[in-house]
Amino acid sequence: MTSDKGRTKRLRKPGGSQSRKPDFYTRALTAAEQEALGPARTVEGLDEEVAMLRVKLLTLLTEHPDNYSLIMRGVELMIKAVSACYRISGKSEDDLYQSVVGVLKGVGEALGVMEETRV
Repeated sequence: MTSDKGRTKRLRKPGGSQSRKPDFYTRALTAAEQEALGPARTVEGLDEEVAMLRVKLLTLLTEHPDNYSLIMRGVELMIKAVSACYRISGKSEDDLYQSVVGVLKGVGEALGVMEETRV
């Protein structure tokens, strides 16, 4: 991307160190939440979030069965979270690729096929 003066502007990558401002949201968190934030950043996947949403939805259904709009909002969040779980991430894609390559190499070695090209 270039500006009017012909200089190139750098675009920030989402999730990169430039785009994350650690103090931006932390001021809205309690001390306990701030402490939990570090370990939460290392969790991969959405399994825990989906499980938590299920528990909260069950609580909502038992404690507020007449609050239809809130129940529907919970269901929508569940659908979005579960849908996101089935999308493959770049890391998962690379892991899958490496696994398939490993299996193919193993089969090739078992069959006595020489590796002619590098995958």
